[in-house]
Amino acid sequence: MSQTNILLETGTNELEIVEFYVNQDGYEAHYGLNVAKVVEIGRRQPVTAMPEMRHPAILGAFLHRNNRVVPLIDMALFLDSSPIDNEDAKVIVTEFNELCTAFLVSGVNRIYRLSWTDVEAPGQYLQNMSRSSVTGVVRLEDRVIFLLDLEAIVAELHPNMAMRFDDAEMAKEVNKTYNILHVDDSRSIRKLLRDLLMKEGRFEVEQRVNGLEAWEYLRELRRRCEEENRPIQEFLHGIITDIEMPSMDGLALCKNIKEDPILKSLPVAIFSSMINESLAKKCAVVNADAEFAKPDLKALADKLYDLVTEAWG
Repeated sequence: MSQTNILLETGTNELEIVEFYVNQDGYEAHYGLNVAKVVEIGRRQPVTAMPEMRHPAILGAFLHRNNRVVPLIDMALFLDSSPIDNEDAKVIVTEFNELCTAFLVSGVNRIYRLSWTDVEAPGQYLQNMSRSSVTGVVRLEDRVIFLLDLEAIVAELHPNMAMRFDDAEMAKEVNKTYNILHVDDSRSIRKLLRDLLMKEGRFEVEQRVNGLEAWEYLRELRRRCEEENRPIQEFLHGIITDIEMPSMDGLALCKNIKEDPILKSLPVAIFSSMINESLAKKCAVVNADAEFAKPDLKALADKLYDLVTEAWG
């Protein structure tokens, strides 16, 4: 089954997820992936061993389109259950962070259109139990769907694919420090970005875990601007936001910012694992100032600095 392209209006805080299930030692657990990350869904196929990837959940690799080598991950093994062995098992091929990865699952149900307001943030217990691989919870009438953090899964299975930055590339001279708001529901990415930006010395970083919390923070800054008759740049100089987040996504947040007469002058950089030609167009629709795929940390820091210095000097 090829990816289903259901058109969504940009900035409406909606998403589509494909629901799949994994038989975990007699229990059928239901999970979801953002359709924007799914390339196709097909049958299981033979794989070739990959000695450099030693985690037991990585079954091997197969050739995909244009002779692209794609690793195949058994989701049951990753979740500490017995391997998937049913004949009608499905393979979900995904692309994110400029990587193509496939996941073996017990079966696929259907695609749902949701609002991000329908997605609950996972509690601390669930994050600990899932090793931070669940980013959201969707409650349907008869079951619960857990939205997976594919980036966290791939980083755990193969650390060389995880985001990182090189100390040797840090900025050497700092003339001014800028206040930045960073919005992301991933705890590991928040820490990584904060460490990078603070270590450079060019930025002071405020963080929020989803678009709704960020919007409430920005509305409070706007209120202070109006009451104290002060420009927004006395409080904040720029924003970095993820796209996929519970309650309010990054595109809806950017749309709100750019439609606000006081906040619209703030540069907004979209920083997401899903950046491709289609998503870049959506970023343009909501008037984002830049967009980056998540592996490109140094480019993000440099471009953000260019944006804020161009806006505020």
